Parts: sequence; C-alpha cells; structure tokens
Amino acid sequence: MQPSLDIGIIGAGIGGLAAGALLAQDGHQITLYDQFETPRPVGSGLVIQPVGQDVLGAIGVAADADAVGAQISRMAGHEAESGRPVLDVLYAPRHGLAIHRASLFNLLLKAARKAGVTLKQSHRALNVDAGRVLFEGMHTATHDLLVDASGAGSDLSPIRARPLPYGAIWGTVPWPETDLPMDELRQAYRRADRMTGVLPIGSVPRRKGQQTAIFWSLPAEGHEDWLKTPLADWKAEAEGLWPAFAPFLETITDHGQMTMARYSHGTLRKPYAERLAIIGDSAHKASPQLGQGANMALLDARALQLALRLAPLDEALPHYAAARRWHVRIYQAFSWAFTPQYQSDSRLLPVLRDRLLFPVSQIAPIPRVLTRLVCGDMIPPLGSLMTR
Repeated sequence: MQPSLDIGIIGAGIGGLAAGALLAQDGHQITLYDQFETPRPVGSGLVIQPVGQDVLGAIGVAADADAVGAQISRMAGHEAESGRPVLDVLYAPRHGLAIHRASLFNLLLKAARKAGVTLKQSHRALNVDAGRVLFEGMHTATHDLLVDASGAGSDLSPIRARPLPYGAIWGTVPWPETDLPMDELRQAYRRADRMTGVLPIGSVPRRKGQQTAIFWSLPAEGHEDWLKTPLADWKAEAEGLWPAFAPFLETITDHGQMTMARYSHGTLRKPYAERLAIIGDSAHKASPQLGQGANMALLDARALQLALRLAPLDEALPHYAAARRWHVRIYQAFSWAFTPQYQSDSRLLPVLRDRLLFPVSQIAPIPRVLTRLVCGDMIPPLGSLMTR
C-alpha cells in the first residue's frame, strides 16, 4: 500500500461518491466537493451491470443495493407496427440491477461518510491546476491529487464531445397492474425515431410500492415542442405505439413529471494530468443504449483505487488510464454503432436492425457474446489491474 494522500474529489455523483468511499477505505484523506447546497442525484432509473455490481461489493453496499433495486434477467424490444422482436438479450446466470439514482446515491453517500469522507457543499469548481482548485468566489484549496468527477457538464475536463441528435424524457411512476414481467427491461420502437421503454427499479425513497422508470425518445431539440403538446395527445400517441405502455402513464398528469435528458459522445485520450485524475462522464460520454454510463464511473473509481495501491502518484495515474483504456474505447465504439439503430431519423438502419442484425444475433455463439457485452465484461474492465 502506498502512503496516504490528501485527495480532493469534485462532484458528488455516482463516480465521485464511489471514488471517495473506496479511497477513504484505503486510508487516504478525502474531501468531496459539490456545487449544490445539498448534494442530490439527477435522473431516474439505471442498470448496474455485473461489473458495476462488483464495484458496489468492494464498497460494501452490494447487498443493500440488491435489497432496494430490481433484478433484471432480460432486455427485450419489439417493432411496434409489426410486433417483430428486434432485441432479446438474457443475463443468465447473472443479472442486471435496476435501481433509481436516488436509491444508489443514498447508499454511496452513506458509505462515503462511514469511510470518513469530508463533504463540502456549495463549492463550484472553476479551474484546476497541479493539485490546486479554484472555486466560485475565488477561494482555493490544494491537495496531493484532485479527481474530476463532476459529470457530463464538467467545466474542468478538456473533453470535446459531439451532441447526439436524440435524447429522451424520463419519469418515475408506480408499477401498475400489467402483464409485463417485473424482471425485464422492455422497449418498443417505431423505426428509430420513436422508442419507449419500461424499467422496473424496485423501491425509491419517499415513494410507496415498487417503482418504474419510463422513457420516451425525442429529438435533442424537441423538448419544447413536446411541452406544448397536450398530455392527452402524447399519451394517445404512446399508447398507439405500444398499448402495454398505457397503464404506466396513468399517474402522469403534468409535463413536469418527465425530465429531458440530452446525450453526447466523446472520449478523452488522456484522462489525467499533473495531480489530476478524470473519471466518469467527465472522461467519456455516450448514449445510454448499452446501460454502461454509471458502470463506467464505478469502474473508473475502482481502477483509480487499485492504481494508487500499486504505485506512487506520478506512476499511478498512467496505470489508471491504461487499465481503463481499451474497455472504454470498445464500449464507446459499440455505443456509437448501436445508437443510430434505435435513435435516429434513418429509414435504412432500422430495416437492417430488424431483418438482418436481430436474426443473426440469435445464432450461436452470438447470444453469449451479447450477454458479455451487456454485462460489461466483454474484455477485462480493469485491464492488468485485475491480476494485481
């Protein structure tokens, strides 16, 4: 174990909290800065894949996450007009863990505090340089190492990302009376310009009963038009696309219950600098098609922890980057390739998806490859650090 470091982490999201908990458990002195007066999660449901669940286990919250989340055994989707299946991936013998961001946030925050992390709110970072961070209000702090975990909107990361043409509106609703199974992510598509989905997410703080994340794709600039559309008209369109979606819309009575998420795609070639590590969405952005965003942040946090165990700081940062390089690149490439098949204005790609790619995906050994892809371990997610 290397000597204890004084580490400042910027951003109390999933990656920042995970890094704080892991690094504090190793004896480092951790200060976690967040720009909000009270740190809070942003977003609805997500899926923690098996590789991310392993990181939750290292933090010590895997059992608690299992207790509040929902185990997902299958991802399935169909073309709305024909009913033809176009997505079918089984997890067996493993499972995905669907969970609301608030539930996961609470578990990671508790773990970070238990490990001794010092949390400082109302600290918006403006600039970092060789261990020194400048905050709004012109006050500064200096640490042996800074970690940029401030997410997709990071003001600190040099990443250049390309906006994607489609995003989605998300909401959280009670699980209704329905024939849909509570252990599957289900989606319906009309070509690639309409996609809707249902994800069971277990229990959610301050809500009664089992909950569901629902989503509806929109062009990135289409949210204002959607807000002007009467809810009854949108519900009629959604129900016409997928009748089984209707019960999930019963409790949506206001546009404000659905939140717009926009996506971009980009990857830092070098996710570190002098006394600075960049993790999570600050280092790599993609669409959520493979459900890997939160998992990537968790894996980055774990890789940074293991790299700092292995070598002094100036050597550990290149080790961290090398350990994550190929896993990130491969998943970014698959995300880039898959996203237009499900969210785009293309008329050709959905035909290829439905008539060629899906039938081929059901021929052995491709189903096993797809399972590994979704589970996150198509290649070792922590590179050589997994054998150290």
